[in-house]
Amino acid sequence: MSKRAVILAGGKGTRLKPYTISLPKPLVPVGEMPILEIIIRKLVEAGFDHITLTINHMAEIIKAFCGDGSKWGIKIDYSLENKPLSTMGPLKLIKDLPENFLVMNGDVLTDLDLREFYNFHCSQSNIFTVSGYVREQKVDYGVLECNANNQLVKFIEKPTNTYQVSMGVYMANKKILELIPTDTFYGFDHLMIDLINKGNPACVKVHDGYWLDIGRPDDYEKACEDFVM
Repeated sequence: MSKRAVILAGGKGTRLKPYTISLPKPLVPVGEMPILEIIIRKLVEAGFDHITLTINHMAEIIKAFCGDGSKWGIKIDYSLENKPLSTMGPLKLIKDLPENFLVMNGDVLTDLDLREFYNFHCSQSNIFTVSGYVREQKVDYGVLECNANNQLVKFIEKPTNTYQVSMGVYMANKKILELIPTDTFYGFDHLMIDLINKGNPACVKVHDGYWLDIGRPDDYEKACEDFVM
């Protein structure tokens, strides 16, 4: 059975400047190869045989680097956005998506088992599956808790909060395309809210291994350190 993946590679990488001034974010190097190549190689290892890259910013550079995918032994084609459509909007432009397909951001580094994630989604008959990650966020300030009279009742020095966040790796059933408007900016957040409101919410599968979204300079620098180690 053919396994299809969509890599979202159309963003401008604004948060990652100055690294993205002359390169599209998916082609910024981590270790000896661009992020995008690391992702493609992982997909090949997981048994995927067809990748569609959604592109916009610096599209020709990405196409020149990836070509038709033959150098990695996989089929690569492209879906060009004429204007930014966010994360889920570009899926509406792809007319030949299979019943179930993987979607992931082009700036994600993870050891997630993509084959197992694909099989989990299909076996559960989910409309949408989100790969989740537990991340700690340190508050750099002393936190004040007051009562109705503005009297301090509790003080917490630089607490650490724990959140379950989206990794930017998803499995989708093509039924979601019915919810995505045509030629409109429509993001992951819009889809999640629409699925909840329709009574058919996404499933979350938590990953406890390695994950970095390298959209920020700090995370990119950490990724480079990790790949040197």
